[in-house]
Amino acid sequence: MKLALIFPGQGSQSVGMLKGYEGLPEINLVREEAAAVLGADFVRLLDEGPAEKLNQTVNTQPAMVTAGYAAYRAWRSLGGAQPEVVAGHSLGEYTALVAAGAIAFKDCLPLVRFRAQSMQEAVPEGRGAMAAILMLDDDKVRAACAQAGGEVQAVNFNAPGQVVIAGEKAAVERAVEACKAMGAKRAMPLPVSAPFHSSLMRPAAHKLKGYLAGVALSAPGIAVVNNVDVAVVNEPEKIKDALVRQAAAPVRWVETIQKMRQMGVTHIIECGPGKVLAGMTRRIAPELQSLALADRASLEQALKC
Repeated sequence: MKLALIFPGQGSQSVGMLKGYEGLPEINLVREEAAAVLGADFVRLLDEGPAEKLNQTVNTQPAMVTAGYAAYRAWRSLGGAQPEVVAGHSLGEYTALVAAGAIAFKDCLPLVRFRAQSMQEAVPEGRGAMAAILMLDDDKVRAACAQAGGEVQAVNFNAPGQVVIAGEKAAVERAVEACKAMGAKRAMPLPVSAPFHSSLMRPAAHKLKGYLAGVALSAPGIAVVNNVDVAVVNEPEKIKDALVRQAAAPVRWVETIQKMRQMGVTHIIECGPGKVLAGMTRRIAPELQSLALADRASLEQALKC
């Protein structure tokens, strides 16, 4: 068996998402570490909401890093194997880097909060949009974006027949219509506050570069497949560069899972609340064992595999 762990990003959050792991000591320890960095109100928000506040990007990003890292710590403390490879979807790449020992959890929380704030400020509310395109060839999605004009790109290649586009609101709307005309089964807007990973995020990437210059990174102790190049890099400065570029570049998730398969991975486990990535893995590489550590019950079940 060759194990990889993958970490979810925004969209998998929910109020009380850590309560599903109730009774596991490591969960509480990570909660306490997060409270020491971002305050007790942050942890209370994780447990009690309100959902509208948790869903604000500036809260969602540190919340998902906390939840994913807590699940990882719980997995390891109960005897779960250390993975040989890790990756994360978009924001989840930061959690993967924490798990790999490249960045300290206490440093990652303010980093992703800064990232979130920079992304939110890059595009005024209501000016950007994202949409999910289902059952249309990737090249046709790209062609529809080019045909739409304005700033709109395919930004998340999540699974076969599942691509997300993002950019200026009007351009995204035109691209949605073009995708439908080309035969997309569904093309629907997503309830997000910014056009993540589109070229409109370049101002955020620039700010992130400045912030990362002051963050201590180490060579990862576990191979991390990054989103932007689908590559494993070990030098801290190259990791920072990839994170900067990732903010305004597509998430190449299909290729990430395929890369893991090429590296000999046989088991891929989603580490954190939700099961979205596990479902994507089954579509991308059905021959691989795909599990999720979405709560205590699924974690304990995965330990038996």
